[in-house]
Amino acid sequence: MKTLSVKKISFPATESAAQIPSIFDAEQIPFQQINCVNWKDYPYMPEAKFRIAHTGDAVLIHYCITEKSVRAVAPADNGRVWEDSCAEFFVQPTDENKYYNFECNCAGTLLIEYGIPGNREHAPLETVGQVARWASLGRTPFEERMGECTWQLALRIPVSAFFHDKVTLLDGKKMRANFYKCGDKLQTPHFLSWSPIALPSPCFHCPDFFGEIIFESK
Repeated sequence: MKTLSVKKISFPATESAAQIPSIFDAEQIPFQQINCVNWKDYPYMPEAKFRIAHTGDAVLIHYCITEKSVRAVAPADNGRVWEDSCAEFFVQPTDENKYYNFECNCAGTLLIEYGIPGNREHAPLETVGQVARWASLGRTPFEERMGECTWQLALRIPVSAFFHDKVTLLDGKKMRANFYKCGDKLQTPHFLSWSPIALPSPCFHCPDFFGEIIFESK
């Protein structure tokens, strides 16, 4: 199982998510690769990496992606963002089988769900709106743009986004998680993961293959 320590840093809730990359630079938060090509029918591997930290009451994530084309068609939160150029964070905060998926396209449009595989509940839009986002390509939806493109995405996910759990402090917690890069309806579909997945066909809703993230206390 892959494991990852998540450093605790200071980042006030009043700060814009656009400041996350520079804060991570200052704190020397290293990038992790999303480079597991789990299915031979989908061999394309864009350059996809992320870095993660926490503030005690929020998870901070910064993605950096380079791919052959980009797409951001989903018009609103809780839409079909996985069909676009999409970066994803799946996390299981408790020992239950249920988990959250945070899926965000390259324009910062976000989907949050909770439940078990095959039985997922959308987060209330009010909850989704609590996640601060910065997208280097802007926040306006657009059709697929061909040609190599590098884009960045930063998220501040408050503990309140775990809307079915009473998570109040992240310090010292261990959670199961995986990080993904996909683009179901891009000209070159792809399905990459941080922690490898041993299944016969593309599926990200597979908590058995999650790695472990450990939130540092200091």
